[in-house]
Amino acid sequence: MTKIFSTNRHPTTQYALDIVEERVPAGKYVKLACQRHLDDLDRQGTDGFPYIFDEEKANKVFRFAEKHCRHVEDGLTVSQGDPVVLDEFLHFILGSVFGWVHKDTGYRRFRKAYEQVARKNAKSTTLSIVGLYMFAADGEGAPQVYTAATQRDQAKIVYDVAEAMVEMDKPLRKRIKIQKSRSIMRHLRNRGRMMPLSRDAKRMDGFNPHCGIIDEYHEHRTSEMYDVIVSGMGQRREPLIFIITTAGFNLFSPCYDEYEYCKKILEGIYENDEYFVYIAEMDEEDDINDERNWIKCNPLLAKTEEGRNYLRNELQIAQQQPSKRRSVYTKNFNKWLDQREDGYMDMEKWRACATDNLPDLRGRTCYVGLDLSKKIDLTSVGFVFPLDDGRCVVLSHSFIPEETFEEKMQSDDVRYDLWRDQGWITVTPGAVVDYRRVQKYIIDQVDKNNWKVEAVCYDEWSAGLISQEMAEQGFNMIEIPQRITHLSEPTKNFRERVYSKNVLHNNDPVLNWAMSNAVEHIDASENIKLDKKKSKERIDPVVAIINAYAQAIFALPDVNISDYAEEEFLEQLWG
Repeated sequence: MTKIFSTNRHPTTQYALDIVEERVPAGKYVKLACQRHLDDLDRQGTDGFPYIFDEEKANKVFRFAEKHCRHVEDGLTVSQGDPVVLDEFLHFILGSVFGWVHKDTGYRRFRKAYEQVARKNAKSTTLSIVGLYMFAADGEGAPQVYTAATQRDQAKIVYDVAEAMVEMDKPLRKRIKIQKSRSIMRHLRNRGRMMPLSRDAKRMDGFNPHCGIIDEYHEHRTSEMYDVIVSGMGQRREPLIFIITTAGFNLFSPCYDEYEYCKKILEGIYENDEYFVYIAEMDEEDDINDERNWIKCNPLLAKTEEGRNYLRNELQIAQQQPSKRRSVYTKNFNKWLDQREDGYMDMEKWRACATDNLPDLRGRTCYVGLDLSKKIDLTSVGFVFPLDDGRCVVLSHSFIPEETFEEKMQSDDVRYDLWRDQGWITVTPGAVVDYRRVQKYIIDQVDKNNWKVEAVCYDEWSAGLISQEMAEQGFNMIEIPQRITHLSEPTKNFRERVYSKNVLHNNDPVLNWAMSNAVEHIDASENIKLDKKKSKERIDPVVAIINAYAQAIFALPDVNISDYAEEEFLEQLWG
């Protein structure tokens, strides 16, 4: 039985009880978040848990929101200028983040907060309240508050709402100077500042954030802005980074990684007493057509008939127009989906093939695939190892020229620098990829691991000199025709093996990224081929794997060779 510490229950605790005792419908992770709060009340102030719930500190945020913050635009149930009235789920979130403190210092317990809800559930309003409170009412000297995104326009969304709230409130307007031309607010008393922050911002002096706000983290292709904020908070006594997002459709984004980590905190797999988590989503078995489930991912919107009607119409559109499904499911119903509906790979199934414990590959038979692409772009090498039990292991490594490295990192908007530092990518000197480095890498890996290379598989269009040089060193070089009729069956079969969990990989982030980018082309005979023109991002590591697999497939026990190769290729294979 949960112990309650107050006769008049605080709104934060009342919401937790309503959820846990199932008076209000909620998904698994909201229930776990609420149970966490109640369990923490039971053990607050103990030797092993030095935190207490200070109701007055939570109430201070509530009063600030409802006294100084107004809606800046019309909504389904509110009008511009209406005072903000916090919903019960916001009492729980804001009360938890600001009410839990260290019993000795009084500093906030939570340094990070992750909130995931569907759109139209007061995300921007919530973040504006958090930002303004920490900017104007938190008692911090010279607080710096940043609304962060990769692009300035996105970073300004929450900032603009906060700025409009200041303009609507006389006490805040008297204390805060707004510099509209520079999108900066300065507090005249505590000498703080609030401003949007994006990756294209110029270097800032004295960067020392008290609060970092990230809206729609699922749109961030890298963790760059998150990392910048967290790394700058080291000198603050009680900083806060607050992330609010809907679900997205890139299962290899930093947001999805954060989402997975946060779920494990709530499940008790990881212990992190300084991270607040609230994930409002339907349970796996829930029927999206059952309107009773909608409140689980729309704790505010689905409470009103106007909100339910909006969701009803959006769902109908998604089901009548499949092209709209991805957007509606992720934004309006907070469901993570694959990145591309026309994508080659189901990324959840690909993730299920990742392992930290690959079989010992020393001395194994190996097939090598090359995708050299343009010399100024990504060049990739793939390795495929057939195993005795019918499964196969795939490994990958990529190369990029030094002189175009920074340019490609900006244009591709991925952390090539991080992957370089982690050893997944090699940067070669000069303006083009040095194919001698590629060749040396292959030879070094083969010698180091005593691999028995059956074939090096290449595309004649791009391999050229490297195929000739490697042949002279004794490698069996086999050209892989890039015709759809030749690549279709190996490409299909590789995917089938992934879906049946007969492929293992080491969670290489470059290969994961490329796999999520891969789009297939299907001809009139239902042959398929990876389509570099339709794939908006790079897929070179996947192409290299498929080139190797097109030959390795013949070493797998359940393959009828005649089904997978054209006659001219069989003649080449058998001589």
